[in-house]
Amino acid sequence: MRRLSILALVLMTSSVLFTSCRQEAEKETIVKEVEVEKQVKSPEEADEREGILERTAKKVDNEVNKEIDEEIEKIGDDN
Repeated sequence: MRRLSILALVLMTSSVLFTSCRQEAEKETIVKEVEVEKQVKSPEEADEREGILERTAKKVDNEVNKEIDEEIEKIGDDN
């Protein structure tokens, strides 16, 4: 019985010594951010990339800008 307890104590001590001294492998995550710029070759490609809402908004915006310019011209220069 004494031999068995000594053997168990030696096994536990050796297992604790060997497992606690191991170094864990550290993992390092590297994230790289890259900016990519693409040039549009032709206006047709630009129109194809835009959705219908963007194209409609541009048309409406141009019309509103024209109306604003006309009203400014009607008011005239106050200086």
